[in-house]
Amino acid sequence: MKKTIQRAAKWLSFPAIALVSFSVGSFLNAGTLPVDESLVDFHTVEGRDLLFTSNAKEDYSLLSQYFVTQINSAYCGVASMAIVLNSLGIDASIAPELQKKRFTQTNIFTEQTEEIHPADKIRWQGMTLSQLGQLLSTYPVDVDVIHGDELSLPEFRELLRQNLSEPNNFVLVNYLRSAINQKTGGHISPIAAYNETGDRFLILDVSTYKYPPVWVSASDLWEATNTIDSSVNQSRGIVTVEL
Repeated sequence: MKKTIQRAAKWLSFPAIALVSFSVGSFLNAGTLPVDESLVDFHTVEGRDLLFTSNAKEDYSLLSQYFVTQINSAYCGVASMAIVLNSLGIDASIAPELQKKRFTQTNIFTEQTEEIHPADKIRWQGMTLSQLGQLLSTYPVDVDVIHGDELSLPEFRELLRQNLSEPNNFVLVNYLRSAINQKTGGHISPIAAYNETGDRFLILDVSTYKYPPVWVSASDLWEATNTIDSSVNQSRGIVTVEL
């Protein structure tokens, strides 16, 4: 009983807006595809317990506050960019649909981003890991693009764990869905937490109409980033973003 109370206290210590986002917002998973037994659905008791007992969840609160679902089947990178830039507090233009300054999957495109990878192309074919890094680099943030084949599993685990333990930096992962027993191809989403005991990372999947947020084993996620994106013949990987 005492353990349960302590966990509830940790949950309630998160900002109220994050709780609202979790309870009624974009994380709802009605109608999504079945979650493989190798993954842990965040909405289950086990999934929530992994967050309660995590010591590396610095990013969760802000990411959940600014979380959005991708508005186009190829916009996983676009949605992930908007989430991270808003979480970092980067100045945005007024979004007419929100009537406030906020990055959306529309106003995030600029003349600079159009020169790198036009929105029309992204709408049909998405973006690669390198393009994700290049687009983010047009904003006043420090960006590091790391391909999956450049990291060992221990290096991958520690890099993400440290990032998730510190404020003002975030990590986006570009991975092959089928490598973590999902359907089907390459995908991009933010990572929100790491649970050391379970050795799992929490993916806040931006295609909420397809899959809920899931906890995936470090080894499976690492292997999923160490896969080849055939459009550029390079491995997928991660992008870290900080002020």
